[in-house]
Amino acid sequence: MSVAYLDCFSGISGNMMVGALLDAGMPMGYLETELKKLPLSSYKLIDKEVTKKGIRARYFNVEVRKWFQPSRNFTDIRNIIEKSTLSDQVKQCSSAIFSKLAAAEAKVHGVPVEKIHFHEVGAVDSIIDIVGTAIGLEYLGIKEIYASALHVGAGYVKCSHGQMPVPAPATAELLSGIPFYAENIKKELVTPTGAAIVATLVKGFGSTPPNFKSRKVCYGAGSRDIEIPNVLRLYLGEKNYAAETGNAGETKIVETNIDDLNPQVYGYVMERLFAAGAHDVYLTSIIMKKNRPGTKITVMVSPEKVNDIVQIMLAETSTLGVRILGCETAHVDVSMINVDTEWGTVKVKVGKLNDRLINVAPEFEDCKTIAARHKIPLKTIHLHVLRNCGPMLDLMAK
Repeated sequence: MSVAYLDCFSGISGNMMVGALLDAGMPMGYLETELKKLPLSSYKLIDKEVTKKGIRARYFNVEVRKWFQPSRNFTDIRNIIEKSTLSDQVKQCSSAIFSKLAAAEAKVHGVPVEKIHFHEVGAVDSIIDIVGTAIGLEYLGIKEIYASALHVGAGYVKCSHGQMPVPAPATAELLSGIPFYAENIKKELVTPTGAAIVATLVKGFGSTPPNFKSRKVCYGAGSRDIEIPNVLRLYLGEKNYAAETGNAGETKIVETNIDDLNPQVYGYVMERLFAAGAHDVYLTSIIMKKNRPGTKITVMVSPEKVNDIVQIMLAETSTLGVRILGCETAHVDVSMINVDTEWGTVKVKVGKLNDRLINVAPEFEDCKTIAARHKIPLKTIHLHVLRNCGPMLDLMAK
């Protein structure tokens, strides 16, 4: 599982986050293509390498022809995201960040969320920063994010309502429960957009998470030159869950034998079990007592979800009891990459063991959808995707 750690010694903003993700390996061309799926115009993307106090970093920003931009409220922004053709994961991530931001603004101004007009953060540049962050996280397969305490800066910042103390009111609201500090730099280092990204996505704060192994160090540059390097440092790597838990592969097996259930019910039961957190559910044909044909339902699940699984099996099937067994499992590290084809984008599951690539599997549903839409044999799509994901896999192997 890919994990990112944000070292926010110089704060965080939306464009710093996107810059760090570009530095981590998201191609600028891919970002531009994905952002074109938003119904936005009159902007220009900036992407270049800069040096901040001797540190090379990736600088990303958005130039906006602001006199062409309408005032937008939360509903407007949500509609822009939802009506786009971005992936569901990107839509959900972007909307969650904006929801967090809208709630903070609404509380500060004492108005309902729907009435919030975003002023600074509702402009095109903030929409692109937030959606660009979601695009980068999906592209790089980052599943968990951790962060240091946030350096917020000090002094005052000019907002649409006038001069405000740093951190700005909405930023201060978003920082509730998040460790932060201020030193003698009289600048706003954490923007509302940056705070919303952190408040929505970061799983834990402090030093790097236990058993984190860094693979790459990336830098996203801020716009200003200040007394310290104005960069967001992003460590990209993995967590060793086996070392963290002592038995990361611990799994429970819950199973039961049934010989009197309507076969139509099994599909529904499996859906409920997966929705409750089952890792795997499968059916096995068996011969029971008195030579009756039966079915064994087997569910693999983490220990903390066993009770939920048992309740479903007892309530939804005709069984009078279940067996709960302990077992250990071993897993490869799995990540997802997107492969663009002439017919559309296909997700590809990549498996690595001890940093060695051992398995590549295009997502069946993506291939099936393209095959049906374009009336192309499924195996043709499958082979085409495998041939075209080579360059991306070569980059991952480095």
